Amino acid sequence: MKKINQYKLLAGICALALFTACDFEEINTNPFEMTNEMGIRDGVAIGGAVTAMQRAVVPVGTQADDTEAINQYQVAYNLSADSWCGFFGQNNNWYSGSNNTTYYLQDAWVAATYKNSYTELLSSWKEIRQESEKTGSMEVFALAQILKISAWHKTLETFGPIPYTHAGEPALVIPFDSEKDAFNAMFADLTAAIEILTARVEQGATIVADYDAVYGGDTRKWVKYANSLMLRLAMRISYADETTAKKYVLQALKHEVGVMTAKADEAQMSSGAGMVFRNNIEWLSNQYNECRMGSSMFSYLLGYKDPRLGAYFEASASAYATEAYDGKKYQAVPPGNAYQQNTIYTDFSKPNIASNTPTYWMRASEVYFLRAEAALRWGAEFGDAKALYEQGVATSFDENGVSSSVDDYLASGLTPIAHNMRASYYSYSAAAPTAATPEFSGGTEEKLEKIIIQKWIALYPNGHEAWTEWRRTGYPKLNQVQTNRGQGVTREGGIRRMVYPLSFSQSADDRANYEEALNLLGGADKDKAITQLWWDCKNRIY
Repeated sequence: MKKINQYKLLAGICALALFTACDFEEINTNPFEMTNEMGIRDGVAIGGAVTAMQRAVVPVGTQADDTEAINQYQVAYNLSADSWCGFFGQNNNWYSGSNNTTYYLQDAWVAATYKNSYTELLSSWKEIRQESEKTGSMEVFALAQILKISAWHKTLETFGPIPYTHAGEPALVIPFDSEKDAFNAMFADLTAAIEILTARVEQGATIVADYDAVYGGDTRKWVKYANSLMLRLAMRISYADETTAKKYVLQALKHEVGVMTAKADEAQMSSGAGMVFRNNIEWLSNQYNECRMGSSMFSYLLGYKDPRLGAYFEASASAYATEAYDGKKYQAVPPGNAYQQNTIYTDFSKPNIASNTPTYWMRASEVYFLRAEAALRWGAEFGDAKALYEQGVATSFDENGVSSSVDDYLASGLTPIAHNMRASYYSYSAAAPTAATPEFSGGTEEKLEKIIIQKWIALYPNGHEAWTEWRRTGYPKLNQVQTNRGQGVTREGGIRRMVYPLSFSQSADDRANYEEALNLLGGADKDKAITQLWWDCKNRIY
């Protein structure tokens, strides 16, 4: 953020810090909840609650919202998962370099992540549930369940145990569910929601079309998305509970409507419900002058001569930039640097993201890679792993407007390159992260690495999903942070989870509930950034 705006961010962070003075109930209650007096006239209450939930799956605002959503997104996601996954580097050093990007977790930012991935949806979800029970319009509640899970699975994957099965109950303290129980409840809720909306698909009906900013009420697309979300979550637990994972993967793939298969199926926020939304990352890059290309993206995209390079990042005018295959020069900011704003990094490659670029929740390319991994692990019943992998790459090219030959790209034999940036005090050096080529060849583990590398590239700029898959699989191999200020965190292992906000243990009631959450996490000493979550069990790092 620009110097003049840095004080706005600090003010916002101070405001978020107030959460530390609240009890657990307050952090789980939205102060802007719609009151009963606002009425149900013309479906405004329930429809408006649907739009509100959609705007909170990933914080997104309009011109009229000024920078509130942008600042929320920055501290909740861009300065954590978006950076930890290797997508972005930052041209600033908040808290003199002791911040999330250098593995020093700031409680105000952690609280912002919990608030934006969990709390912001809670009141709207409760409103829809209550009104649906009154009117018998359970298809709208089915949609609300899908939206809730779209956000809350991020909370679950970021913190560990969360309140899920008892959420919304009239109690001062809401108990936590274990990760396994929460995942199983999500699968059950998705199954029920899909069943309800499938009946509407068969009737050719739409749902809250005037308030649906994602699909304009298209129930078929919502079912495809819900099945794809089920597939994502099933693969998430595949190393922790293979039996359950296979069950729900097959359920999603064999459903009569099926999963996403084309660009038109993607779930995203750009315009709809009478609103035009702004992309947060564009503002962080161009107005705050902070968000830049990450070092790992530099290594993979330049090394592979990936035709998505120009679609993802702008060329750099810096004297320290490196010429790429397209004749343009690019340069990336080292991960986890502690240098102040407006250093030489200012001229490094910006994300090629405009204000009207959609904010993506899920795209068809991700679904192909999920299916490719399932087929690689479990055989032909799940499909042809090679064909699905190659279709994933082709679909990502299509999603990004790239017309280059997929066959040539896959057969190139190219590998990622080192990131060496020599600029006296600001230098950074990282060896090539891997020798993996794009071709689908080698043993099972080598093929898995290639699936996840290409999935990671296709996920850009969905940092939460990329960070979560990196933790789950160990891929892609990433360039390490320049500065590490995390307690017990290693450069190799990185952040495995966020600690709970301090507000969770303030009052006596909250403290007891918090301690029960720690028991579910594995013990009283487990509220640490190095604690690996239930599903993060393929590789024991710490």
